[in-house]
Amino acid sequence: MKFLQDTLHQAGKLFEKGRPLEKLYPLYEAMDTFLFTPGKTTPKAPHVRDHVDMKRVMIFVVIALIPATLMAVYNTGYQILLAKGLPIDPAQCWKLGAFKVLPIILVSYMAGGVWEVLFAVMRKHEINEGFLVTGILYALTLPPSIPLWQAAVGISFGVVFGKEIFGGTGMNVFNPALTARAFVFFAYPASISGSKVWVAVDGYTLATPLAVAAQAPRGSSAIEALNHAGFTFHNLFLGFIPGSIGETSALACLIGLAFLLITRVASWRTTLGCVLGMLAMSTVFYLLRGPDRLAFFNLPPHWHLVMGGFAFGAVFMATDPVSSAATNLGRWIYGALVGVLATLIRVINPAYPEGVMLAILFMNAFAPLIDHYVVEANVKKRLTRIAVKNV
Repeated sequence: MKFLQDTLHQAGKLFEKGRPLEKLYPLYEAMDTFLFTPGKTTPKAPHVRDHVDMKRVMIFVVIALIPATLMAVYNTGYQILLAKGLPIDPAQCWKLGAFKVLPIILVSYMAGGVWEVLFAVMRKHEINEGFLVTGILYALTLPPSIPLWQAAVGISFGVVFGKEIFGGTGMNVFNPALTARAFVFFAYPASISGSKVWVAVDGYTLATPLAVAAQAPRGSSAIEALNHAGFTFHNLFLGFIPGSIGETSALACLIGLAFLLITRVASWRTTLGCVLGMLAMSTVFYLLRGPDRLAFFNLPPHWHLVMGGFAFGAVFMATDPVSSAATNLGRWIYGALVGVLATLIRVINPAYPEGVMLAILFMNAFAPLIDHYVVEANVKKRLTRIAVKNV
């Protein structure tokens, strides 16, 4: 390890100011800080001693995504074997799933990484580790049959227009991964929506649970329609269903959430707010169910939590520290409104039964406003308290 560090630092002299590779210094700096602890220190007080920096926070999120990624690989292979009518062999599930999922993740990282490096070189600043999260989050929200060139175009749009155009990491208003996903959804709807895209086998059609519930006749039972299609609450929770490659398993998302909460990377207020908002709004719809209502009205509230990309969005997307609310009360409000809006879009609009992506992007735009009024209310409260004491 000492030899590698000395060799890397010796090579680093070529990237110093005035040397031949000066413009490529961000690449060297990224490799150096990824492999070793950054050598920079604060020049003057105050000095804060903490082992957690941006790099480690982003790596923590990537670690939390491992259960969802593993489930994505296995379930994709599982769905392929089901589609072909072949017996379920775990080894084949891993093999076929890796063949479909890993190229999508690699393309996401490579295409988005090119833009990250390009902007870092042009602006002469460090390559931010945030892309480690953006690249894999985006890939996990895609269907397994997405053309790789479309995946590359989507992540390019997300990085450039979702983040870099605002000034880079920490300046973006919208979550870059969701921005990329939204672009693909509206630019290439045939490749990301509809029943034929969710299983990576040509000529095979299988509707997602959300599509089944949305297409059920008015006044009918959404649960009966789901059970008839082979979807139970158990397999929805575990994730052995068709859907976006990393969003199907609520269990995998809960495991990732536990890690994020233990390491204090994610805000439990935001996630719990999302859950409470969805439960509250879905309960209202459930109480309004009737023979002339959409079948989605008949779906019990707890079923909404394990369907579609809600669990993935509430755990990994809504909790983005840059694009979400920053105040504690603001996080409650922000999360609750995400849950309410996602349910409204899901239930009222049968043409688009998955509303989590749009709900989070919409609330990203209002997060600064929420924080503003929370801070203003707190300032007024404290000023009132001071005025009372001075009387």
